[in-house]
This record gives sequence, C-alpha cells and structure tokens, in this order.
Amino acid sequence: MSKRKLLVPESRAAMDQLKAKVSGTQDPKEAKYEMAREQGIPLQRGYNGKLTSEQAGKVGGRIGGNMVKELVRMAQENLNKK
Repeated sequence: MSKRKLLVPESRAAMDQLKAKVSGTQDPKEAKYEMAREQGIPLQRGYNGKLTSEQAGKVGGRIGGNMVKELVRMAQENLNKK
C-alpha cells in the first residue's frame, strides 16, 4: 500500500484496483515489481539503495502515467455515452 494520503481516502480500494489493472497484475502491491521487471530494473523487496534515481523514476512514472491514461480513457468513454 502507498504511504501517500489520498485526497479522498475512501477511494483507496478503487485506486489499488486501477493500479493492478494497468500493471497487468492481480495484486496492486506487485505492480511496481512487474513494471520494474518489464523494464529490466532490478527492483527488490526491501532495500533498493543501489537503484539510480532514473531507474526508480521509471518505475513510479510508468505506473502513474498508465493510471492517468486509463482514467482519461474512462472519462472519454463516459462522455461519449452521454
């Protein structure tokens, strides 16, 4: 689970579901590890002090970017239904 606070705490379950969906995993806790594997970044559970800032940013940025793209797609789909 993320340590960051959501503006709407009740949305945590939906955000975790979205994270799992865009990463292709069943478990949102596995999303960052899956994204890292896909990019060849040696992210492990526990200490990752040997990762560069660039590597760490690629993992988090890709997850967040994919989540935003999916949210935009969902919004456009919703608008097209109206």
